[in-house]
Amino acid sequence: MLATTINAERAEIAEKVWLCGFSEFRVQTSSFQQQPPVPQPFPGAPRPPQPARPAPTGPPTVTVPPRSTPSSPEGAPTEATLGVPIYPGAQFITSYDAGRGQRYYIFGSAASFVDLVAYYRTVLKDKGELVFDVPATHEFDVGKFNENTMAFPPGVTIKDFQSDVSQGYPNPKPGGQPARFPTIIQIVPVVAR
Repeated sequence: MLATTINAERAEIAEKVWLCGFSEFRVQTSSFQQQPPVPQPFPGAPRPPQPARPAPTGPPTVTVPPRSTPSSPEGAPTEATLGVPIYPGAQFITSYDAGRGQRYYIFGSAASFVDLVAYYRTVLKDKGELVFDVPATHEFDVGKFNENTMAFPPGVTIKDFQSDVSQGYPNPKPGGQPARFPTIIQIVPVVAR
């Protein structure tokens, strides 16, 4: 019986030592995380000199490069600047930087996909290639591609935007007619370099 009492007392002492050690450990680690408050002098007592603080600089400024606007700065291109004819009645929508000094130009047309393909087959004297069945996309190559100086080969791409799920490409001009273009023309100009 004496042995069990001694063992119980030892276990109790060991548990208290462990708990004290754990509490002390918690106190020590929390003291690293929190620093005690700086004592303040009594009212009217002279304050010790404070170290100079740097002036607040505000949030860091981040320089964002200007976004290239999708619109061509010079306005609607001409057939002379593109090097290919523009379908009669097609409306210039916008142009985008294609990279490597190239731009591509987007036109909307109220004509059907089939009419546009027939027109460009005639004027370019090339049958082109149907590259996608759905949505129907037809491509005409109109110049030589130089991979060292060009991002895209010069050409005319016609895409059918009218389908069971789409009434066409929305006209970006408020109140513009037609409200939606059934067909879009993308032209990458013929550029001699």
